[in-house]
Amino acid sequence: MSNAHHSHQDLLPGGGEDEGESWLISYLDVLTLLITLFVLLLSLAGNGLGERGQQFAGESPTLSESAIAAAAHAAGSRSAGLQPRHSGLLPQLEGLMPEGVSVTRGNEGVTLRIDDNLLFASGQADLTGDGRQVLESLLGTLLAFDGRISVEGHTDDVPIATPRFPSNWELSGARAIAVVRYLQEQDIPESQLRAIGYADTQPLESNETAEGRAANRRVELVLHEGPRR
Repeated sequence: MSNAHHSHQDLLPGGGEDEGESWLISYLDVLTLLITLFVLLLSLAGNGLGERGQQFAGESPTLSESAIAAAAHAAGSRSAGLQPRHSGLLPQLEGLMPEGVSVTRGNEGVTLRIDDNLLFASGQADLTGDGRQVLESLLGTLLAFDGRISVEGHTDDVPIATPRFPSNWELSGARAIAVVRYLQEQDIPESQLRAIGYADTQPLESNETAEGRAANRRVELVLHEGPRR
C-alpha cells in the first residue's frame, strides 16, 4: 500500500482555504485593470486635445512605451490567476486509473467515477475484496489531496425491496457510506469526507437499455477544489 500512497503524491496540490475564491478575485482584478486602463486612455485623449488646440487635431495622443509595457505586464500577471491550478491534472490521472475507473472535470472539481460492479456484488453494499483493491489503487491520489471529498452513490431505476434496502435510496446511501468508512480506515480524515446517496435521480444514460443501466450504477468520488464547508 505504501507504493500506492507515493505513486500519485505529487499530482494534487492542496485544496487550500483561499482556492475557491481565487478564480473570482483574479477575474475581478482583470476587469478592474482593463477599466482603469480605458479611463486613463480617455483622460489622456481629452487632455491632449484640449491643451494643444487645433494644430494637433489630426494627431492621436499616445502612451509612452514604458507605460504600455507596464500595463501589459500587469495584465499578464493578473490573467495568470484565471488558469486553474489543476489544469494538468486530468491527463496524469487518466493514465493511472484502473480499468472501470474514469476521470472527469465538473463545476465543483475532479470526479473519479467507478463502476459499481468493481466495488459491490449486485444489490449489496459490502465492499468486495476486489473493490478494496480498486480503492487502494486510488489512495495515493486521495491522501495527497487535502480538500473535501464527496463519495456519491448512484443506482439505476430498477426497484429494490429487501429488508436491508427498502429502496434505491438506502442502497445508494449505504454504498457511499461503505466507501467512506474504508477511506477513514486508510487515514483520510473524516472532516474531509461526506457520503451522499442519489438513488436513480442523476442518471448518466437512459435506463431503457442494459448498457445504460450499467453506466448509471456507479460510485463517484468528487474532489472539490474549493474550500471545505
